[in-house]
Parts: sequence; structure tokens; C-alpha cells
Amino acid sequence: MKIRSALFALATFSLSAAAVAGPQCTEAAKDSWLPEATMKQKIADAGYVIDKFKVTSGNCYEIYGKDKAGQKVEIYFNPVDGSVAKEKRG
Repeated sequence: MKIRSALFALATFSLSAAAVAGPQCTEAAKDSWLPEATMKQKIADAGYVIDKFKVTSGNCYEIYGKDKAGQKVEIYFNPVDGSVAKEKRG
């Protein structure tokens, strides 16, 4: 019974972690990615203020920041071409 409960808990945790995980942006080699400084400048030129910039486990550039209107955003970018892979506002 304890094993069954442990397996259930593990399966539940695994599913919930997958549900909150970000997107998979690319499988391209990192030498084909836009440099971080270039990507940060591209994002700023689009009118965003970056509070936090990071590389995710899904091979995305992710920012937390604000858009032109001052609204909070969380955006995942494909690091190869700079396209938006996922965006969350508010």
C-alpha cells in the first residue's frame, strides 16, 4: 500500500511539473543562437523593459518584465530567430 501511495504521489508531482513547464523552443546547437546581448537589445527595441532574463531548460530565452504600457509580461523567445514561443501577460 505504501508503494502504491508513493507511486501515485510521484506521478502526480511529475504531471504537475510538466503542466507548469515552459515550452521547448529549439534543439539547435547553441552556436546558432543569437547572442544574449543581441537578443536583449532586440527585446528592448520592441519596447519591453527586462527585469529578469534567463535561458530555460527548454532552450528558450525567457524574460520577466514590462511591455510599453507597463503591463507585466513573461515571454519565451526562440533563441535562434528571436520569435515569440509563448507569452503571458498580467
